[in-house]
Amino acid sequence: MTKAVTIKKYGNRRLYDTEKNTYVTLAKVAERVKEGQHVEVVDARTGEDVTAYVLTQILLEESKKNNILLPVPLLHLCIQFGDTLLKEFFGKHLQQAIRGYVAHKSSMDEHFGKLLELGNELTTLSVKRADPFEIYSPFVDFLKEMTFPQPQEDKEKKK
Repeated sequence: MTKAVTIKKYGNRRLYDTEKNTYVTLAKVAERVKEGQHVEVVDARTGEDVTAYVLTQILLEESKKNNILLPVPLLHLCIQFGDTLLKEFFGKHLQQAIRGYVAHKSSMDEHFGKLLELGNELTTLSVKRADPFEIYSPFVDFLKEMTFPQPQEDKEKKK
């Protein structure tokens, strides 16, 4: 597993990437996560792990673009039951469901890619083997018989 990238969060809401030694935006942190990097965010003053808070903030910023993150009834349930019931659901079941979906999707993408390759191979083979004059073979056979008469005994063998 790759080493986590440590981001320090300062009180003025600034984020500092300790690996690149530069201040970054939420969008830059989101890019790193989308690239598959594991990000860990700590409060610069207290050392407290605030990764979940920052990642949730990224999700909320992303949802502004589409004006929806989760269905409204689900948001009501999240607020109603707080972290007691939903913590287990989000921590275990939703994570497993998303991983299963991603695994299934990548498997289907792989199978579809193989089908496309097979289709391309079959097309290539059929083009290579197709005789463009094959449709004229009855006419060519007729011409052979007309031009080069066969001896009498060959005609009798055909009958």
